[in-house]
Amino acid sequence: MTSAKSKRIESIDILRGLVMVIMALDHVRDYTNTGYMFADPTNLETTTPMLFFTRWITHFCAPIFVFLAGTSAFLYGSKKASKHKLAKFLFTRGLWLVFIELTVVNFSWTFDISLSVHIFQVIWAIGICMMILAALIYLPKKLLFAIGIIIVFGHNLLDGVTQQGAEPLSLLWYYVHQFNFQVINDGNGMLAIAYPFLPWLGIIILGYCFGYFYKKGFDITIRKKWLLRLGIGSIFFFFSLRFLNIYGDLTPWTSQDNVTSTVLSFLSVTKYPPSLIYTLMTLGPAFLFLYVIESVKNRFTNMMLVFGRVPFFYYILHLYIIHLIGIIGLVILGENWQELILTVDRFKSGYLFNIGFDLWVTYVTWILVIIILYPVCKMYMKYKANNKDKWWLSYL
Repeated sequence: MTSAKSKRIESIDILRGLVMVIMALDHVRDYTNTGYMFADPTNLETTTPMLFFTRWITHFCAPIFVFLAGTSAFLYGSKKASKHKLAKFLFTRGLWLVFIELTVVNFSWTFDISLSVHIFQVIWAIGICMMILAALIYLPKKLLFAIGIIIVFGHNLLDGVTQQGAEPLSLLWYYVHQFNFQVINDGNGMLAIAYPFLPWLGIIILGYCFGYFYKKGFDITIRKKWLLRLGIGSIFFFFSLRFLNIYGDLTPWTSQDNVTSTVLSFLSVTKYPPSLIYTLMTLGPAFLFLYVIESVKNRFTNMMLVFGRVPFFYYILHLYIIHLIGIIGLVILGENWQELILTVDRFKSGYLFNIGFDLWVTYVTWILVIIILYPVCKMYMKYKANNKDKWWLSYL
C-alpha cells in the first residue's frame, strides 16, 4: 500500500484523535466497571476520586468533537466553489449521521435487534446540527458568530423550562433542550434523549466560525495569539462563573466535608445538556492544547493523527469491540452474558448495578482496545487518503 498523502491541518486532527482515545476510556468503563452504565461515577455519595476523574476527563470529548466538526465543515467549505455545495454536503451528511445513530450506533450500544431503545447521543447531535448549519452558513459571518455566542452563553436561561410525559410538545422540548429518558409504546420502547441539540448547535456554530483561524494563508503567529487568548479566557470565565454559583449550570457546587469532595463538587458540572460552565471548562484547555501542539511532531502526535483522521470509522468500530469485550467480561464473572443485550426490560431492571470489575481492569482493557484499533484505523486512514476520488468515503 502506498503512503498516505494529506494536506489536512495536523494540530486539529491530533486534538480530535486524542479526545477519541480518551472517549474510549469512558465507554470501556460503561461495559466493564462495577455498576456498568447504570451507576453514576460523579455521584459524590458513592464515587471515589479515581472513579470521578476517570469520568471527568472524558467530559472533554463531546464538546471538542462537536466543536471540531464545525471547524472541519468550514475548512471543507473553503475548498468548495460555492456555499451551495457546502450546504448540500452538510445537510446530506447530517441526515446520514442521524440515520446511523438510530440504527448502527444504537445497535452497538444495545445489541438488541429490535432497536426498542432509541438513544440520541453525540452522532445524532452532530447530524441535526449539521442539517441546521446547512441553512445558517448563508448568514453574514458576524451574525452567525453572534448566534453561536447567544446560544452557548444564553441557553441556560431555559433551564427552568421543563416538560413531563410523552406528549408531542414535551417530546419536542426534550429534543431541543431537556435531557430525558422516556418509556414509550406502553412500556415496550424507550427514548433516551441524552443530547438535546440546542446547546450543541451553539458549539458547532462557534466551531465553524473558529475555522477562520485555519483557512489557507492565515498567519500562524496571529492564530497562536488567539488560541492563547481563547484558552486562558475560557478557563478564567469557567472558574469565575463556577465560583459565583449564580448562572451557567444546572447544579451548583457546595462545600463538602473535606477539600477533595469540595473540589469534586466544584468540577461536577452538567453535560446533559452541556452547560455554559461545562463548555468553558472543556473548550478552554482544547484551545491551549492547539496552541502548544501547533508545531510538535513525535510518535505520540503521529499516533493521534491516525485516530483523528478517521474519527467516524473509529467511533463505530470501538463501540462494537467494547460491547463484545463487555459480554466476554460477564462470562468471566459467571454472569448471564445476555444481560448486556440491553432491551427496555433490562434497562429498567438495573440487574448490572452491583456487577462488574475493579477500575484497574477498565484501564487495562482500555489500553488493549486502543492497541487493537490502531493498526486497523491506520490502514483505513491510508486507504482514505489515497482514494479521495471515491465520494462515499467522505461519509465514513
